[in-house]
Amino acid sequence: MLTDPRFRSEVQIKVPFHDVDPMGVVWHGNYFRYFEVAREALLNQVNYGYREMKASGWVWPVVDTRVKYRSPLTFEQQVAVRARIEEYENRLRIGYEIIDIASGKLTTSGYTIQVAVDAASGEMSFVSPPVLLARMGVTA
Repeated sequence: MLTDPRFRSEVQIKVPFHDVDPMGVVWHGNYFRYFEVAREALLNQVNYGYREMKASGWVWPVVDTRVKYRSPLTFEQQVAVRARIEEYENRLRIGYEIIDIASGKLTTSGYTIQVAVDAASGEMSFVSPPVLLARMGVTA
């Protein structure tokens, strides 16, 4: 099921000057912004982007994240940021890889975990709501 290409996305980013620190490398917090760009593309692929989430009555805050820095990114480096859905039944876990386009080398990996929260009540759900499962084409 999770090998379906709809559950994977890739975006390309050219590292902008404003993302690098005085040492000439991408500041560590900016990697999460790159993950976010790929996550948004991925969620749009299954027609459950942020506008659709809001309209469905559910919000999905990030509750856990991890990043593994293998080699630094630098100004004007061309990278591919890949995102893939790894879990969806009780939470949404999305894995990421950042690949240097020129060399094909993996520079960064990580994940985010999001949980469904009822927008009206503010209560967290311990299972993914039916709307996510429907958008992914699975039955509850």
